[in-house]
Amino acid sequence: MGAASDMDASLLADLAIPHRAKRAYRQLLGRGLDAMSTARRGLRHASADVRYRCCRFLDRFLEPGILGDLISMLEDPDHRVRLTTLHTLACDRCKEGDCRPDEGQVLPLAISLLANDPDAHVRAMAVEVVGQWAHTSSAAEGGLLAAMKSDPSTTVRKKAGWYAPGGTIHRRTAPKSRRSA
Repeated sequence: MGAASDMDASLLADLAIPHRAKRAYRQLLGRGLDAMSTARRGLRHASADVRYRCCRFLDRFLEPGILGDLISMLEDPDHRVRLTTLHTLACDRCKEGDCRPDEGQVLPLAISLLANDPDAHVRAMAVEVVGQWAHTSSAAEGGLLAAMKSDPSTTVRKKAGWYAPGGTIHRRTAPKSRRSA
């Protein structure tokens, strides 16, 4: 192993140790896009804490080349990893670059999480991802309407109502109609 690989392995190991994690995460952020390969390795780490923090890193520095790796984290056994992955896919405010996920890759997984995830926070964040396609996809619309009507969490039902047709966010994000010439 080279010195850079040793440093990356040490950084990932520190992300798993509670009293070292904050400093290690700041180091990862400080490296910016140069830490992309380290973050990619971290997504496959045995520690859920490392996977979680690497997903948080990608919220700031998402690049098209790592999008597939990130999307695979939607199936992670740890709810924090799934939640952070959904946030990363939904949120544009946190990102340095411009990287949009592909509907075909993300929407079916997000709808499945919205309908089936045992964690209400994950389902609530899935609403935001599914809501991105509420104007263009009948599957997204159906998933939101189903969650709005039958999710066990009142919070998820309420949030799904915002993104479903007729909801406040759905109306606010509606495509602007073109004026007739």
